[in-house]
Amino acid sequence: MCGIVGAVSQKDIVPILIEGLKRLEYRGYDSCGVAVHQDGQLRRARSTSRVAELQTLAAQDGVAAGTGIAHTRWATHGVPAVHNAHPHFSHGPGVDAPQGPGRVALVHNGIIENHDELRAELKGRGYVFLSQTDTEVIAHLVDLFYQGDLLEAVQQAVGRLKGAYAIAVFHRDEPHRVVGAREGSPLVLGVGRDDYAGAHFLASDAMALAGVTDQIVYLEEGDVVDLQLGRFWISTRNAETGRFQTVEREVRTVHAHSGAAELGPYRHYMQKEIFEQPVAIANTLDAITSVTPELFGDGAYRVFKDIDSVLILACGTSFYAGSTAKYWLESIAKIPTNVEIASEYRYRDSVPNPRTLVVTISQSGETADTLAALKHARSLGMLHTLTVCNVATSAMVRECALSFITRAGAEIGVASTKAFTTQLVGLFLLTLALAQTRGHLTDEQEAEHLKALRHLPVAVQAVLALEPQVIAWSEEFARKENALFLGRGLHYPIALEGALKLKEISYIHAEAYPAGELKHGPLALVTAQMPVVTVAPNDTLLEKLKSNMQEVRARGGELFVFADGDTKIESEPGLHVIRMPEHYGALSPILHTVPLQLLAYHTACARGTDVDKPRNLAKSVTVE
Repeated sequence: MCGIVGAVSQKDIVPILIEGLKRLEYRGYDSCGVAVHQDGQLRRARSTSRVAELQTLAAQDGVAAGTGIAHTRWATHGVPAVHNAHPHFSHGPGVDAPQGPGRVALVHNGIIENHDELRAELKGRGYVFLSQTDTEVIAHLVDLFYQGDLLEAVQQAVGRLKGAYAIAVFHRDEPHRVVGAREGSPLVLGVGRDDYAGAHFLASDAMALAGVTDQIVYLEEGDVVDLQLGRFWISTRNAETGRFQTVEREVRTVHAHSGAAELGPYRHYMQKEIFEQPVAIANTLDAITSVTPELFGDGAYRVFKDIDSVLILACGTSFYAGSTAKYWLESIAKIPTNVEIASEYRYRDSVPNPRTLVVTISQSGETADTLAALKHARSLGMLHTLTVCNVATSAMVRECALSFITRAGAEIGVASTKAFTTQLVGLFLLTLALAQTRGHLTDEQEAEHLKALRHLPVAVQAVLALEPQVIAWSEEFARKENALFLGRGLHYPIALEGALKLKEISYIHAEAYPAGELKHGPLALVTAQMPVVTVAPNDTLLEKLKSNMQEVRARGGELFVFADGDTKIESEPGLHVIRMPEHYGALSPILHTVPLQLLAYHTACARGTDVDKPRNLAKSVTVE
């Protein structure tokens, strides 16, 4: 979601800050800004346009200095407007005019839950609020507690905050100093190289610092970091004394995806990422020659032997990956599995089972709702945790005892594609490992499944060759405002994912149902103006699905069917069929996902929407 970049250096760091924001643009944002300590004052530039315009504004205004912070904002509190854009300034009551240059500059990711209470208190002390954001409360709090030491002021201020935050802040009276803090929202420290004149950096994602430094410290919950020229300190609150004490954190060498954002010959990142799926799947399966619990980390065999159920926690597209995996886990591994929407799980009463394997799924590994749900599950005594994640250095991986890292590479488009299919690959491997541990996988079955997995990249490539046929359908869909998606069994979650993709990027209202549910309500919506997309693999439910399709046709509905070649479903008026290259058994959901991605993509292109940055959405949801 929001992006933070900050730096302290003897050189002008504005180009680094701007470039860092550009690397984070894919996350989604509706405003951006940069602030620096220049000539003894705070100066800033803010925009509700793209980072490129911010770069122009900063250059026109002569914004340049060695100390600064920058931000891309995705609106939560307050509309997207310049006065709500970060960085925010604070003005001590009776000292500076509200519109003056200010004393404290601050950027913030997250949500402060007690901002109304703090706002009322600060107004009572004479502080003037110029924005509708919860962030401005933090800037005023730091100003209130400032007594000549920025670190102490930040440490006191964060003690008053309830909610999630990652902040970077500097003060007019202390040049060459930036302080950062985090709780529930990611923040990393970048240790500068010698050629950056004593520089150190802050960012919400190591990708923002690609090409600047590969020496990264992942700050932990409650950490406060003090950046100065050539040195830094990290402190955290002692649980017993309540006082902050200096701590050491590991400095890791992290090779961020500095070249991952190259678009190449593709029109959009989403298109590029759809066509990268064969390689992403191959990379995820690289070097896997057998099924073993150790694919998920040391000690996995002991954990897998101890558990008697699985709980999957995820949001959005990852939730649909988990919903698909439930079918695999129960049919192949014979283990009871529940799938929960992470944002709902921790707010309801549930029955904890310490012998449950808690599996989280996240592309970024920083999804706030999923992290919170994971912590809630652990607080209930469920300590067997595993994540399927695309970022090896993420909070999710650090928080879970076991992990499987997909190798999709950086995914820039907001609508997930290659991350989803590689998640499914990881979850299928988990299914096989659990089946093996529980005695439900013979050597012959393992060899069969591994052969299918190795052939998967070629099979996906064959599905991508169907693109011209999908484009022809998309021209029809572009004229519609509603669509239904149908699937049965383990293809029902794939229908859900197809509907999500269409609504995300084309803004067509789309819903998905198990096909057998048509007669229980959705059939009332079927008209000639309601296209009905059907996922039709040649499985045990095919004949049932054909009956459901006849229900649609009898009501004048128009069917668009992705059918396996041997289903004997033929095109005719009102029934359009695209034939899949082959039936793929248990892995069929992965193949059927791909044409649904293409349909959403080309429909969005035909409607002229912003495919990679759909309205109101962000790539990585790091606030609740």
